[in-house]
Amino acid sequence: MSAETPNYKDTLFLPKTDFPMRAGLPKREPEWLEHWAKIGVYDRLRETAGDRKPFVLHDGPPYANGNLHIGHALNKTIKDMIVRSHQMMGFDARYVPGWDCHGLPIEWKIEEQYRKKGRNKDEVPINDFRAECRKFAEGWVDVQREEFKRLGVTGNWANPYLTMDFHAERVIAEEFMKFLMNGTLYQGSKPVMWSPVEKTALAEAEVEYHDKESFTIWVKFPVAETGNDALKGASVVIWTTTPWTIPSNKAVVYSADISYGVYEVTDAPEDNWVTAGERYIIADKLAEGVFAKARVTEYTRVSDAGDLSGTSLHHPLANAEGSDGEWDDPRDFRAADFVTDDEGTGFVHCAPSHGLEEYELYRDLNMLDQVITYNVMEDGGFRADLPFFGGKYILNRKGGEGDANKTVIDKLVEVGGLFARGKIKHSYPHSWRSKAPVIYRNTPQWFAAIDREVGDGQDTYGKTIRERALASIDQLVTWTPKTGRNRLHSMMEARPDWVLSRQRAWGVPLTCFTRKDKLPTDPDFLLRDPAVNARIVDAIEIEGADAWYAEGAKERFLGSDHNPEEFDQVTDILDVWFDSGSTHAFVLRDREDGTEDGIADVYMEGTDQHRGWFHSSLLQACGTLGRAPYRNVVTHGFTLDEKGMKMSKSLGNTIAPQDVIKQYGADILRLWVAQTDYTADQRIGPEIIKGTADSYRRLRNTMRFMLGALDGFSDAERIEPADMPELERFMLHRLAELDAVVREGYASFDFRQVYERLFQFCTLECSAFYFDIRKDALYCDGEDSPRRRACRTVLDLIFHRLTTWLAPILCFTMEDVWLTRFPGEDSSVHLQDFPDTPADWKDAELAAKWTKIRTVRRTVTGALEVERTEKRIGSSLEAAPTVHVSDAETLDLLRTTSFEDICITSDVTLTDEPAPDTAFTLPEIPGIAVVPGRASGEKCARCWKILPDVGTHEHLGVCGRCDTALSGAAVTA
Repeated sequence: MSAETPNYKDTLFLPKTDFPMRAGLPKREPEWLEHWAKIGVYDRLRETAGDRKPFVLHDGPPYANGNLHIGHALNKTIKDMIVRSHQMMGFDARYVPGWDCHGLPIEWKIEEQYRKKGRNKDEVPINDFRAECRKFAEGWVDVQREEFKRLGVTGNWANPYLTMDFHAERVIAEEFMKFLMNGTLYQGSKPVMWSPVEKTALAEAEVEYHDKESFTIWVKFPVAETGNDALKGASVVIWTTTPWTIPSNKAVVYSADISYGVYEVTDAPEDNWVTAGERYIIADKLAEGVFAKARVTEYTRVSDAGDLSGTSLHHPLANAEGSDGEWDDPRDFRAADFVTDDEGTGFVHCAPSHGLEEYELYRDLNMLDQVITYNVMEDGGFRADLPFFGGKYILNRKGGEGDANKTVIDKLVEVGGLFARGKIKHSYPHSWRSKAPVIYRNTPQWFAAIDREVGDGQDTYGKTIRERALASIDQLVTWTPKTGRNRLHSMMEARPDWVLSRQRAWGVPLTCFTRKDKLPTDPDFLLRDPAVNARIVDAIEIEGADAWYAEGAKERFLGSDHNPEEFDQVTDILDVWFDSGSTHAFVLRDREDGTEDGIADVYMEGTDQHRGWFHSSLLQACGTLGRAPYRNVVTHGFTLDEKGMKMSKSLGNTIAPQDVIKQYGADILRLWVAQTDYTADQRIGPEIIKGTADSYRRLRNTMRFMLGALDGFSDAERIEPADMPELERFMLHRLAELDAVVREGYASFDFRQVYERLFQFCTLECSAFYFDIRKDALYCDGEDSPRRRACRTVLDLIFHRLTTWLAPILCFTMEDVWLTRFPGEDSSVHLQDFPDTPADWKDAELAAKWTKIRTVRRTVTGALEVERTEKRIGSSLEAAPTVHVSDAETLDLLRTTSFEDICITSDVTLTDEPAPDTAFTLPEIPGIAVVPGRASGEKCARCWKILPDVGTHEHLGVCGRCDTALSGAAVTA
């Protein structure tokens, strides 16, 4: 620019916006939370719903105990994306957050407080203790509520559901009474998973598996009576990893399909427990390994074991001095289907009080009264009067190894009953709360029979709970991912009856009475009186479940209809999974913001909930509704560290959501959720979060450019699609394609697809293509230029779609973008729907043309990049390349465009002449070659293009287009 040439900068229409480059999310996000609370976004959407179709995601209640971890953040963010996206797709999307408030973890915390103060829980009135549990839960509900809101999660936070609310406790009791009245409730004594540390039965969902080192022993069971001469004088050898169950042994079982031999020891060390001349019966496949464990150096197979039926065995402690005849009765010996020769000895020792398969075997044989023992007490100690072992504990008070196993092993050595011993490391069930090992223990519990006909007449999907559950899984529910169906289906096929009772204090009681003069097997054992039930639930509605434990409760509820002296009041509490499994009744059915049919559109939780909330909700609803309580089940995986390791405080690899929010903001955490395949296990760590923040900045820059370019835009400037240049109509076509992708992705809960496609559109098609090309027209064309107006119209259409499409994911940032352009006290992007996108925007023929144009452009921009790298040009506007196009159709197509504008060069020459060997090409784009060249002419002082006509117009130093713009005339397309 010469000294005489004016500075035309002020004549350009440069972007203008207050939207900052730096997001400042940690500081600014709370401002938007305040804005949403002030204008009542969630309530306003409910008030203006009109005839919108309801869409309800039912919240699986987190436990009110402790600060949120990264799994909570993932879970609640996915839920929020589901709710927000469906609201913007035209539904009345309701979300009632909830909390699981009863149960052992809270009770355990209060007990810990008692222990520190030297107090005894059993000396505290039960309702006083329950009041402390309630207060503890209330405190954590308040903490977690604020942490969830900070993540940007929308919902009815002012009125969440709590399983400890009085109405909820009433409904839980009512739902339990439906099992009481429909005939599926029964009291049984069978082995259940039992926590000696917590002194209560556990459900499968409350158990996790960890490696544990266990004692392992091989034990001799001498043959007692037999009609098979080959077996006389021999001993059956069993193998177990639970020596403590030997005192409760009642039988040994074998397989009719396994080959067994009688083996005689011919040589062994003198100090061995197995000596020369002794005979043992062992599965042939396993004999070598078994004798190796016993350090037997030589042995011989003397015969086939032959027919094992009709034989009985001696317990190894039979006739032991001081045993008081406890183990003198012969042990049963029979075939069973569950015996294999994969490991052990080919025989299984049976203590039906401590093993479910053995229990079921003898239950089906009608022999339970002969084989059930009550040797192990609730604290995992042997009953005090059990010879040799009374007062010994399986576990110590902290869950470590007790003295029972060693005492049993030592006694077996003393009486000559031990064959061999060792230790084994194996996967073993532990309580997920106390982290201590659990045992199988026979104890009277309350069960829901899942194969007994439910007498409620709701038989559309089956007559039993299992039938209804399996039918629901296949006929009524859509699974995301589909593998969720297989997992829950296989669990439901194989699961035993549901253990409903827990021997604790903090929860909803099993509100029922039993007759003292009846056995549990008697049809009249349980009191089934609707009037009694009504009195109970009416009291709970007013006083909470504490009413059950109040003084005089039995007399109050039985009333004058029944003699209290004839009944026992059950004091067990319900499994907390029954509480959460019942939530559909008091949330979906009873609340105004529930659903008309009491069925949720979506349940969404982690994959562990196939055996947890998905599972218990299905069981519970099939017993009371006759079907599943959900139409969709969406499952997410576990969150791992960057190396794929499970997070652990001891490893120091945990990522606290609060820390991410403090450093980056909640939107970065939300964006991480959207970028990941949540249906599988995901990884997170400092580098991953940093990468997420980088992609966020690129997206933010796209939004910032549009805000600047749309400064001052109004409807008066708008141009109809038919009057737009091809490039703008191509962008409308892409919006129409994206609209379908976005809606389909959100409808199928595929946020990763939605985000990836939108991110690619923003960065590759908008920033790197459309914006890049149209900057010149936006900045330099006349204000009323049809081309500029068309571009601004398209930018406005892109803006409305991107801000709403991305709002469910980046709820804070898109609010910032929206309010920057549309400020106002009542303004919010979250009050908007996804804009309708006209079908006639789609133009497949035009899209095919512009796909070819973009392909050729890639070769040109590749050639220019080489020129810049070699410093032969600075700006691409200094270039005037020659483009050799071998395909005539493509060449004609390019000649219909201003290809130099598309390539952001000052000029371009299109030719079908053969390209020189030195021309630039891309291997993946055949038939296109580019020969770089410099533009001829002078540089326009306003648009910086190098053109021959610069300096020949009225305004000094500008090209014809800029001269027209400076004169106020429109520039045509």
